[in-house]
Amino acid sequence: MTKIRSLRAAALIAVAAGVLAAGLPVLSAEAAVGDGTPADSNISFVGRWNKTNASAYVPYWAGAYLRVGFTGRTVKLRQRNTIQLWASIDGRAFTSFTGSGTINLTPTALAAGNHTLIVSYRQVAGSYTGDAVFQGLILESGAGTFAPPARPKLVEFVGDSITAGATSSQLAVTDYGFKVGERLGYDHTQIAIGGMCLAETTDGCWAQETRYWMSSGGQAGTDPWDFSRYTADGVVINLGTNDKSHGVSAAAFQATYTTFLTRIRARFPNAKLFAMRTFIGRYATETEAAVRARNAAGDANVFYVDTTGWLPSGGLSDSVHPNDAGHQAITDRLAPVLSARLTTTPDPTTPPPTTAPTTPAPTAPAGACAVTYRKTGDWGTGAQFDVTLSNTSTIPVNGWTLTWSLPGSQRITQSWNSTVTQSGAAATAVNASWNAVIPAAGSVSFGFVTDSPLGGATGFALNGFPCAAAT
Repeated sequence: MTKIRSLRAAALIAVAAGVLAAGLPVLSAEAAVGDGTPADSNISFVGRWNKTNASAYVPYWAGAYLRVGFTGRTVKLRQRNTIQLWASIDGRAFTSFTGSGTINLTPTALAAGNHTLIVSYRQVAGSYTGDAVFQGLILESGAGTFAPPARPKLVEFVGDSITAGATSSQLAVTDYGFKVGERLGYDHTQIAIGGMCLAETTDGCWAQETRYWMSSGGQAGTDPWDFSRYTADGVVINLGTNDKSHGVSAAAFQATYTTFLTRIRARFPNAKLFAMRTFIGRYATETEAAVRARNAAGDANVFYVDTTGWLPSGGLSDSVHPNDAGHQAITDRLAPVLSARLTTTPDPTTPPPTTAPTTPAPTAPAGACAVTYRKTGDWGTGAQFDVTLSNTSTIPVNGWTLTWSLPGSQRITQSWNSTVTQSGAAATAVNASWNAVIPAAGSVSFGFVTDSPLGGATGFALNGFPCAAAT
């Protein structure tokens, strides 16, 4: 492992240093807009990129990519030494290219007009030592670039080799993080390297608690990342698969995860944070406990994502890594979860009270509630439901429990903004610490994901009293 990491680090350091080597053109940082050079402001560089040399930009981590519009019928890349990359034009499937010098991305000319291009370089990691350096576009005479349509959100996916796309057919490009971002029309990047842990270990596992804050994670130096370069709207974390084999205790993992979430919140005050259960279930209890600790501290915008049952039979290429079918199944389940949370206004993040508040007995009279129960996502094998519980009385409700019956054999697999439990068809949602009070004529909302798309829940009751209306 040490030898592989030394090769990895040496390769990326060589890439970063080599952009300054003799023989490369040196361009002004004020390159003309539309000329296709790295400094062309029409090109969007998504993720963590080294831009210290205006003539050669270097992507870091997995899943960093460039996105640009261009005119004309052809487009080529200027590359230095041999590299593998994937390119998509006009939303078509990504195609693999390997080469150096000039790489022709349009061996068959396109129709004349406006086009969009996405390029993602293979991550320089492990034993792979390709030369991931973008030196510009080559367009036909009279053509130029233009800024592609802006994307409304940016999501970071933080993880290990699973989030880097290891063993999938096109690595980062066929990983669930890349695929979810493209499906939702968001910018996205994968802060992931194979073999990573969450927590620092005595045997030297590369740990996100330390390396997330670096530009390259330590692959090309340890300089800190400038978090002002972009603002994440969502951060999705999938860590813990490797910690177990490196001797991280359950207590240490939970404490480290809680601190990690706290530090990310300080960097992205308005982001939604999602802590995923590892797909093989390692540290699931501790991951959920870390989320609840942050919720109890007043951060309502941290969510636990229970991935139980997400991977289909045959969805792994080995004992831990999803194959293409596995990544597709994860995408189908994760995309609606993120879409629902990222298209709503963040709940206020408030500090915890200095003393524990007293909770008076519930006071709502019988029939003084209404429930709006809506299906907000349906992917065939499951669905997302949003519930709004309204207090129709003139007296506040101090502490609430909502019960109802689910249709058929439907099971709830994850929830947010309440603690949801289930016994057979009977479901129960109990308030979180920060939304226990429903004001007179006010309401609270929570949501959950089920393992089937069945609608038709019945028998809603608030604190034991049937609700007068349910829609």
